[in-house]
Amino acid sequence: MAFDFERLLEESTKIHGHLCAGQVLGVKMSILGLKLVGLSDPKGKDRKDIIVYVEIDRCATDAIQSVTGCSLGHRSMKFMDYGIMAATFLNMKTRTAVRVIAREDSREKAKRLFPDIANPYEAQLTAYKQMSDEELFYTMPVTVNIPPEDMPGRPIKRVRCAICGDYVQDMRHVYKDGKDVCKACANGGYYTK
Repeated sequence: MAFDFERLLEESTKIHGHLCAGQVLGVKMSILGLKLVGLSDPKGKDRKDIIVYVEIDRCATDAIQSVTGCSLGHRSMKFMDYGIMAATFLNMKTRTAVRVIAREDSREKAKRLFPDIANPYEAQLTAYKQMSDEELFYTMPVTVNIPPEDMPGRPIKRVRCAICGDYVQDMRHVYKDGKDVCKACANGGYYTK
């Protein structure tokens, strides 16, 4: 199956809510990553053979989810909060993995390609559609070792927090002062009561 960039970009834009340079990068990044790990039908026959690690919570991540069909809810997308415009595509059947990283110099190249477009984001959007994968991305083969508790499927274990009583799945609890507790109780959470 060949990837139809324009159709995938249109689908991604609908899901994301607007067309932007991040959507273009995410769609192109996904197509490249899928090709490099040998997956041609991520939403069909290959849907159980792919896991994607995204390293940023920006527009491109929505595009990656749209193109690959991977999601946090299916546990086939993993969010690594690195703040880097990068994603690793893993073929679970072959264990082939490649990390695709957006090139920072592509921003400058976009300005040079379209000097008459005053808005840098518009210049990037226009340029990224035309630029080659080599101009947009670096790639590197990598190895990804996934612990059993991070695999898709049913939770391996559920533990009740000794402090708040919430149930913690997938080995995400911590052992503190002789008790199993959730991370929020152990380290402070993003919320307060």
